[in-house]
Amino acid sequence: MDGGVITLIFAALLLFLAAGFWIAPTLLVTALIAMSLFTSAPAGQVMATTIWSASTNWSLTALPLFIWMGEILFRSRLSEDLFSGLSVWTTRLPGRLLHVNILGCAIFAAVCGSSAATSATVGRISMPALKARGYNEGMAIGTLAGSGTLGLMIPPSIMMIVYGIAAEVSIARLFIAGILPGILLVVLFMGYVVVRSLMNPDLARDVTVEAETTFVEKLRRSTMLIPIVLLIGGVIGSIYAGIATATEAAAVGVFGAFVLSAASGGLTRASFLQSIVGGMRTSCMLTFILVCAAFLSNAMGFTGIPQRLAAGVAGLDLSPALLLAGLTLLFVVLGCFLDGISIVVLTTPIVMPMIQAAGFDVIWFGVYIVIVCEMAQITPPVGLNLYVLQSITRRDIGVVSRATFPFFLLLLIALIVVTLIPGLATFLPRQM
Repeated sequence: MDGGVITLIFAALLLFLAAGFWIAPTLLVTALIAMSLFTSAPAGQVMATTIWSASTNWSLTALPLFIWMGEILFRSRLSEDLFSGLSVWTTRLPGRLLHVNILGCAIFAAVCGSSAATSATVGRISMPALKARGYNEGMAIGTLAGSGTLGLMIPPSIMMIVYGIAAEVSIARLFIAGILPGILLVVLFMGYVVVRSLMNPDLARDVTVEAETTFVEKLRRSTMLIPIVLLIGGVIGSIYAGIATATEAAAVGVFGAFVLSAASGGLTRASFLQSIVGGMRTSCMLTFILVCAAFLSNAMGFTGIPQRLAAGVAGLDLSPALLLAGLTLLFVVLGCFLDGISIVVLTTPIVMPMIQAAGFDVIWFGVYIVIVCEMAQITPPVGLNLYVLQSITRRDIGVVSRATFPFFLLLLIALIVVTLIPGLATFLPRQM
């Protein structure tokens, strides 16, 4: 098979995407073209077998459960409790309530797994409050859009489930691998806010005058965080302790989300039905993409493209650093046109042979690709977090993009740190 065939297949893929086709049908049609024109294998039989096998993968059961958990909490009073419980502890930090955006997103990410839902849930409460208090709008938007990406890294992460299924890697170990990099991102984001606020105090100047909160009052309001902390401990702790698989932990999370929602008064018949419909819609979309991606992966295997690409890269004798630099550039460019999940399902079948040949740890690479996909979430023109914040603030997408750009650079710094210190991603999984 010559390079022209590879070019033709990728051209067809890009053509369908550019024409506005849905991701799943694009993957399916591209795979059928590749198998029908360039292999002698029975395309229909392989498609049926692959889709059936992929759709009955037990690991997939964790996906709708975690999505449903996030949908339930999205419709509860969790965001209000988060803001109230965290705000009393950040008033003395440079940046003040801007840190609530970061910490609130980190905490909600630990029970949601969706970047867009994290930004929307925290943003709908914090943005009106920050605007009323006179905070710089650009900093408020940037902290929300950037910190919302933590939903992809901090477990339970839908992105890690997708990567784990595509790369056939333990989802539980991927979840644990995301903890330290997630903490690193929180530290970077908060550090940036502190530095910017020290340089320009007007960015976080609070125009309201509030009485000093006593320590006892701070503790009282912090009790609002106890339920969500217990839910996080139940989900993540059960996985780390080896008590539950990712799927079983997801079931624990759904039950805990129902309890939290009912206790907060947010569980009604209408919200229950909305959570089911929302969770079903998202789960069906992702499952359709995953099974079609599995068929494309199989088709690529029949055509020999991954092997040719891996051999071609090996023939270039690139160092691991140059290989990662090239992949990072590729992913960032793809992020301008595709969402993170699409990037993972499109590229994983192709790049995994290269990564394994270069000797990279597949768990570490999962963290690496999640950080790159986080960058895609805030990269115009397709970055989902940008549109979430645009809908909340009613500001032009250009304004939102400029406010978010510093956090894109912080994600790039995190990518470099995780590359130089791979133990941040691999240490905890090795303890399991």
